Amino acid sequence: MASRVDLNADLGEGFGRWRLGEEERLLPWITSASVACGFHAGDPRTIRRTLALARRYGVAVGAHPGYPDLVGFGRRDLEMDPEDLEAAVVYQVGALQGLAATEGLTLQHVKAHGALYNRAARDPGAAAAVVRAVQAVCPEAILLGPPGSVLLEQARAGGLTTAAEGFADRAYRADGSLAGRALAGAVLEDPRHVAEQALRLVAEGRVATLDGDDLRLEVQSLCVHGDTPGAPTLARAVREALQAAGVEVRRLGETG
Repeated sequence: MASRVDLNADLGEGFGRWRLGEEERLLPWITSASVACGFHAGDPRTIRRTLALARRYGVAVGAHPGYPDLVGFGRRDLEMDPEDLEAAVVYQVGALQGLAATEGLTLQHVKAHGALYNRAARDPGAAAAVVRAVQAVCPEAILLGPPGSVLLEQARAGGLTTAAEGFADRAYRADGSLAGRALAGAVLEDPRHVAEQALRLVAEGRVATLDGDDLRLEVQSLCVHGDTPGAPTLARAVREALQAAGVEVRRLGETG
């Protein structure tokens, strides 16, 4: 069993007058927040509000860059020229760095969002663009990605610090990818089920899949999505289950 794990959530994903999630109720239960950078969600004021809340609750922050896809919430797989993609990630991470500085915060990590996360996990070209962007603008940040992914392999080869991430509130397929949200059972909303999946990922390095397989995944960070229904309750259930099992829930930089 791992003795320590990070618990993260994707936040700052409202836009203007539209709020998404319950950040003040969620933040007390997590240790790291991946904050939207404005391309798939988030506007400057929303982002600053999220960063201020993270500082208040002692939660580490990271950049959560995505495709330029506000309409699709960054969940549509876009074909982008690698140089365009690299520049887009540099732009987003740099913007988040600047906003974080206004709250006296520095970026702990970078985690791609949605379709970009999935594409970079398997596509060497997209992975290389993300890695180059992080190297260029925030090389001290930890790069989050799926265990065994092309993204993490290239990041380590490029000298970046990496952390493998598992998902407490999403179902997996046999190949290690997340089940598409349109599939029945793809999003886990029952607190006990979510806590059990999180604990098994940490304690055994394994997760059951929708295909009926048992998948091996070793992770340093667990994610509960901020837009999953009842996210604060899910995060609390995960944290309490981990702590009851003797697992320390710590920031990414403190889990090694």
